Amino acid sequence: MKKKYDLIVVGGGFAGICAAISAAKNGVDVLLIERYNALGGAAVHALVTPFMKYHTKIDNQKVNLCGSIFTEIVDEMNRFLDRNDTMIFDEEVLKLVLNRMAQKYGVNLLFNTTVTEVFAENGTITSVKALGKSAVLELSADYFIDATGDGELSMLAGCSYQLGRPKDELCQPMTLCFRMGGVDLKRFYENYKMMNPLYKAFQEKGLIKNPREDVLMFDNLNDGVLHFNSTRIVKKNPTDPFEVTQAEIEAREQVFELHKFLKENIPGFENARVLSTAIQIGIRESRKISGDYTLTEEDLLNLARFDDAIAVANYDIDIHNPEGKGTSHHYFKDGEWYQIPYRCLLPKGQNNLLVAGRCISATHEAQASLRIMPYCAEIGQAAGAAASVAKESKTPLREIDVKSLQALLRKEDFVI
Repeated sequence: MKKKYDLIVVGGGFAGICAAISAAKNGVDVLLIERYNALGGAAVHALVTPFMKYHTKIDNQKVNLCGSIFTEIVDEMNRFLDRNDTMIFDEEVLKLVLNRMAQKYGVNLLFNTTVTEVFAENGTITSVKALGKSAVLELSADYFIDATGDGELSMLAGCSYQLGRPKDELCQPMTLCFRMGGVDLKRFYENYKMMNPLYKAFQEKGLIKNPREDVLMFDNLNDGVLHFNSTRIVKKNPTDPFEVTQAEIEAREQVFELHKFLKENIPGFENARVLSTAIQIGIRESRKISGDYTLTEEDLLNLARFDDAIAVANYDIDIHNPEGKGTSHHYFKDGEWYQIPYRCLLPKGQNNLLVAGRCISATHEAQASLRIMPYCAEIGQAAGAAASVAKESKTPLREIDVKSLQALLRKEDFVI
């Protein structure tokens, strides 16, 4: 089966869906390919929650830095749930909202499909081969956006990339998120302060194998339920299928190790049980595509400004130790943010391919800040808008008029 589109976006996480919606809103015929059965990426498949900070203060007013589409997603979820929360969300409602928004703006969706091969000539992708439900598909387009998180489309196209940190290629740890139900929340919060000191004492005695230094948990919208982001798998390659398999196995052991510790030692967990684990382990960092420009830690610390800026961010440089215990942070103050240039989205040597989300061209340290979902959404929206500018001007993605792109993004609430 063959079909031609203006734009094919691969990956239905926040970067991918925002890229697809952005392009479709601006008159582009878009196909979005997602390997699972729902949109939302890490938020729904890896149960990553809540949203991290994506705002700052300008002239003493709170301003979102994430672009208009992410804000619309949050507003739609709040409208559905009749509440007003910018951080905590229900992933089932998110799935529904994203479906509805994709349909509203005319995005063509293709679920349960994985791209397996890329066909290209002289730096221009002509088509991709994908395995769908009982069918092999060949799909072509004028432009492509890699929103896979792991840079898989770019890798298949032969693009160069970096893995992890330069000295040893170790990536930030992988984490399998999970939920526990039946928690007496009142009793737990009355005794909350005892949890982490006791956890560390158990670790020191060798009774806890998980290398993470503390128990990280968040509230949930359901009564008696807590969300845990506390497993930690280190020194495994998130792009190696065999090592990821071992990571999933090891992480599930850590889930029930934590369950046993909490149930037997922390008041409020006496009747608690594991409700669910994510269908895939969460990956903070993997491939980072080699682009025309690589964003660095120095750029972030210097609050860098670029002539070709297409996004901004200010989440802290949040690095979970790739070797074991510890998490380092550099926090940005109110009114501080750095810019991300369009060149970080352009893989070297490619004419009609952009990357969006956590796999853009950035160092280990810089990626640790821009990797959160609201900024992946913002970068995706910028990539989709770039595709619309390219279509309108009939030019390759690397030759578009960036000033025209910036003007479009400013109309869509971008702070650039």
